[in-house]
Amino acid sequence: MTMTPDGRYVDDQPYERDIGAEARHADLDMSNTRLLWLRFKQHKLGLISALFLLLSYLMLPVAGFISPYTPNERQEDYLYHPPQWIHFFHEGKFIGPHVYETTAQMNLEEFAWEYVADESKPARLEFFCKGGQYRLAGLIKTDTHLFCAPEGATVFLWGSDRLGRDVFSRIMYGAQLSLTVGLVGITVSFVIGIVLGSIAGYFGGFLDWIINRVIEILRSLPELPLWLALSAAVPSHWGPVAVFFIISIILGILDWPGLARAVRSKFLSLREEEFVRAAEMMGAKPSRVIRRHLLPNFLSHLIASATLSIPAMILGETALSFLGLGLRAPAVSWGVMLNDAQNLASIEIYPWTAIPMLPIVVVVLAFNFFGDGLRDALDPNRS
Repeated sequence: MTMTPDGRYVDDQPYERDIGAEARHADLDMSNTRLLWLRFKQHKLGLISALFLLLSYLMLPVAGFISPYTPNERQEDYLYHPPQWIHFFHEGKFIGPHVYETTAQMNLEEFAWEYVADESKPARLEFFCKGGQYRLAGLIKTDTHLFCAPEGATVFLWGSDRLGRDVFSRIMYGAQLSLTVGLVGITVSFVIGIVLGSIAGYFGGFLDWIINRVIEILRSLPELPLWLALSAAVPSHWGPVAVFFIISIILGILDWPGLARAVRSKFLSLREEEFVRAAEMMGAKPSRVIRRHLLPNFLSHLIASATLSIPAMILGETALSFLGLGLRAPAVSWGVMLNDAQNLASIEIYPWTAIPMLPIVVVVLAFNFFGDGLRDALDPNRS
């Protein structure tokens, strides 16, 4: 301490900043969104899965542009063509991306098609080329594709099926239905589950008893046979779009009981809290109490439940379509493609026809990892 000329004492020690206190204040000043993002980034698998799913859904409107062929475009001379490699060098020289023309031969010993590549004639790929006509984002009619094979050659990245259709193009188009069915189904499930669960948990009494009995009846029914029964009731003459929405609604209707029960149990514990009583004493209507005070306290569970329910609906659509009771040709989904690959003898000879099951596995795992990461971020107390 030193004394100034006017008689005051001043501390002459250097000022030391409390870094820890500043960090704590910085955390308190962060928005909930930023805190959620910082926690979510620590879950590496969840972050990678979220980026993969974002990219997958962004590709849906432009699937026709990315695909070299339309989904039902047939190449009669190239049945069961194996996957083709994209080459960049020919005879030691870089000539850009190209493929080699192939010729079909029947192997009479194994009764299988074999294709011989003519490596003396490289066929350079064309970009932003004209091909089969499709609708960009389902609205704009166009025939421009990202890449195509020149005339006389083919570009089957993942091979062709029994009708000479490109597996890669069909998987891209199939993603439009297979990935969307989960979003439509989860919307139906959440509307029914949140409405009925809120009514049962907030009002209780006779309404709670009725809703609980309906939930118990639905949960006691075997899931797969019920799917099959409801799907079989869909008229066979309905178009692909109508069948798609009916299948989505069926999946949503059968998925809501678990969510409704979770919402009910949470509301039973929250409705006695002081903030709910205060809102009711101030004249808030039940709909406002549920919407503005109860549901926000349950939002983290709802978001995590959504990310974990979507893959179950994707698998449900795949199972129904695989059994021939879901989407049907000419609609294209991953389940429809697997339905074409039911013949195990064909898969043994032409294994690439089973490739459509790979995107199903990858997408379901990505949703599960994303849901785990989001649940940990929304619930920091979770170990």
